[in-house]
Amino acid sequence: MNSESLSPPRRVRFVALSAKALRALADGDLVGGSAEAGVALDAHFVSERARWIFGHRAEQLAEDPSAAPWTTRAAVSVPDGAVVGDAGFHGPPDEAGVVEVGYTVVPGRRRQGYARAMLRELLVRAAAEPGVRTVRATIRLDNDASLATIAGFGFTRVGEKGDESEGISLVFEVPADAILAA
Repeated sequence: MNSESLSPPRRVRFVALSAKALRALADGDLVGGSAEAGVALDAHFVSERARWIFGHRAEQLAEDPSAAPWTTRAAVSVPDGAVVGDAGFHGPPDEAGVVEVGYTVVPGRRRQGYARAMLRELLVRAAAEPGVRTVRATIRLDNDASLATIAGFGFTRVGEKGDESEGISLVFEVPADAILAA
């Protein structure tokens, strides 16, 4: 039995990352990104992969500022206020009412229940939106931690996709009305 199952469930709140904060992080400016966000972000927020993601999200907001409520946010542990990762949606719901979740836990806070806390908050947020009918999660085949994280949230595997750089990913979905019923 791991220690996570013995401790009470973690709780997180989300702090918006503005286009300016995202651009600072994409440029490797942790101090500027933290100042814009109003919280002390972890060094993981300027790792190579994070910088690419935050650059992509900054461009997304430049093209469509109305996507802001759906993009990446810093995840802050409640009640201690430590930034434990980032989470959000890949964008607003598409024409079919599908939103895709994404989350990352900073290395020093992994395996402590924060990913489940982030996912729980994202699902509640998505299910509360009238335009959302389905929540999707796409997870690399070799990402055992994320595959374990979605277990118990009602996701069903609906397919897979792959590319040369990322390898094979499994695609899971859960209907928004199933989230509300749970």
